[in-house]
Amino acid sequence: MLDELIRKTIREMVGGGGPPIAFLTPAGDRGLFGPESIAWKVHADFISMMIGGISSLIMQALHPQALAGVWDHSSFREDLKGRLGRTAFFIAATTYGSTEMADNIINKVNQIHAKINGFDEFGKPYSATDPHLLAWVHLTETHSFMQAFEDYRKEKLSSQDKDQYFVEMKSLGERMGAHNLPITYAKTDIAIQNYIPELYFGERAKSILALLENFPGKLAAKPFIKLMTRAGYLNLPDWVYPFIKRPTPSLIERLAVKKSIDLIAVPIREALKDGVAAHSLRRVYG
Repeated sequence: MLDELIRKTIREMVGGGGPPIAFLTPAGDRGLFGPESIAWKVHADFISMMIGGISSLIMQALHPQALAGVWDHSSFREDLKGRLGRTAFFIAATTYGSTEMADNIINKVNQIHAKINGFDEFGKPYSATDPHLLAWVHLTETHSFMQAFEDYRKEKLSSQDKDQYFVEMKSLGERMGAHNLPITYAKTDIAIQNYIPELYFGERAKSILALLENFPGKLAAKPFIKLMTRAGYLNLPDWVYPFIKRPTPSLIERLAVKKSIDLIAVPIREALKDGVAAHSLRRVYG
């Protein structure tokens, strides 16, 4: 009963249906990365992916042109849960799906991006196919996912494994249209900081933060949602806090949040152990 309650709460937060049977076929298909990849390991942990997803959304909202594409051509302000659900499915499909599933979702998103263009809040033209903007989205996501995995999983990765993750994800980012992506954790961090002069914390970005802080959901899910959101804030690089006019979190706050997540992570991971990654393993190995 506890497992089902947890699964129901998570579906309430990010959407989704029942068992992911679409990931069971075709037999033997390894997809884009395969079970031995670091991407399979990192993306399998719902807790750290949720935290990383929130922090990457905050960072992406700081780039006026990247935000404008979502602002003008998305219903995220009315359907934040739907937006998170679609993003989660894209990550699941490209990481764990069959080669055909991954190819289909990549082509679909690229086709959507080809139709998205306009002007940001400063009147500067933008296009969702701009490699520079696509790189910003890729960099903030991969860095945030790795940072959250490092902080909230007891299983630690070697520096070589961490860098291998960025090698693997570079191939996906390039298929989405980004260019010249870094292949190490350290260089990804540097690449992100190179964007700082382009960032802006205006009314649009503030509204995104307010939306995240007041995430829609049923009463039973509220404590879990608030904890995940707070952890997402703590997952940001230190330079972001003064930029968004928020105090840098104290060590005590970081420890308190981490302890709380450590406590809830055990039943959540147990409840989700037969999820997408497990189904995909059955597809590959039988």
